[in-house]
Amino acid sequence: MEKLVKGLINVAIDAIDGHGNEERRRNEASAEEEEEDERSRATWAEVVSSKSDEKRTEAPAGATYQRPSTWAKKEESEAHQQPPRRHNQEESEGRRNEQQPPRRQQQDGDWETVGDKKLHRPVSHGRPKSEAWQGYKQHPSQQNFSQETNHGSSIDPSREELQDLSKACDRLWNLDQNRLVPGKDYEINLGEGKKVYQKGDVASETLFTWLADPVLEKPTFSRFIALLDNYNPNEGYKEQVTQEDKHEQVAFIEEISRTTVVKYVYKYLVAKQILNCHYEEFKRVMSRLWFDLYGRGGSGGSSSAFEHVFVGEIKNRGENEVSGFHNWIQFYLEEAKGTVDYQGYIFPRRRGEVPDAETQVLTIQFEWHGILKSVSSSLIGVSPEFEIALYTLCYYVGREDNEVNLGPYCVNIKCYRFGRDKIGSVFPIVEN
Repeated sequence: MEKLVKGLINVAIDAIDGHGNEERRRNEASAEEEEEDERSRATWAEVVSSKSDEKRTEAPAGATYQRPSTWAKKEESEAHQQPPRRHNQEESEGRRNEQQPPRRQQQDGDWETVGDKKLHRPVSHGRPKSEAWQGYKQHPSQQNFSQETNHGSSIDPSREELQDLSKACDRLWNLDQNRLVPGKDYEINLGEGKKVYQKGDVASETLFTWLADPVLEKPTFSRFIALLDNYNPNEGYKEQVTQEDKHEQVAFIEEISRTTVVKYVYKYLVAKQILNCHYEEFKRVMSRLWFDLYGRGGSGGSSSAFEHVFVGEIKNRGENEVSGFHNWIQFYLEEAKGTVDYQGYIFPRRRGEVPDAETQVLTIQFEWHGILKSVSSSLIGVSPEFEIALYTLCYYVGREDNEVNLGPYCVNIKCYRFGRDKIGSVFPIVEN
């Protein structure tokens, strides 16, 4: 009997020990899994950190990575605007490395961006020169402007330029004192090229790699940027223009009118007897040409030359489509927000002439708010005053097709009129 009792006791003890050992094994396995997860996260963080450090060393001296915060488009009610969301490089690269299904992220208005976003190298630095923007909304008589550029007769158009629009445009190119230098003021990454009809994204990263800090602080650049959020890009949406918006428009024209390129265009048009007015009246002529509203998409007061050419519009009739949007600054800012997805450059017409990071006239493909623009041409790195001057000159002097030279580039400035006295659209087409 005693041996039987001892045997039962040993069986019970073995059962208890076995259960305990099994529980200890589970705990040890769980601890090992947690340690493995911890090591994985640490390794991922180290990789991302090292990649961030390597990428930041790519910028030359004097340049910094930057990304403006979200620019809220003007809606009827601004109470529902979301605060700017800032994406740092680690977050973006983490999303690229993870295998996740496409996401739909709600954006301003009714648009959505579809799919994962690309690695955005520019780091958010807030709204450029935001401390000056409240001043831009004041009456122009209360604002401070840059000093006048005074070149006297050195900017008078020559006889050859008056007889040849191409030579006049080439002179404008050389007079653009605020044009940026590739590799010094900014850097782009073209990625892969494609045909217009080819579908799919062939660009693994954003078009703009970095932009130097001082660029967006230039007076004409800063005032140009202040205008971009004055519009609702939905075609057919009646624009609500406030008195502050009008002050920004007048102040922008005043600022660029102090530059050499705009003064050259004025002298050119007067010499050709296309205009017969003093310089102050010429400023008002340009203001009406670029900012007066007209109807597009079936609604009056819904568009302007400035909005269409520089901001861009979205057609909502039938299949959604992006129209206009030919400005590199707007592209940079929207790409930094994540609302633009660069999808590659378009192969040039001539074989062997492939654009590179130095090229300043590009034909590209991109999506804006998830809507495709299959082909779009833009001048890269030029100043806002240069584009206003160039397109104004072609509107008054040229035709629908204007084959001109801009430095090393042969381009066709395509100019569409709207009615008798307005610009419907104007943009460059790469010829070489």
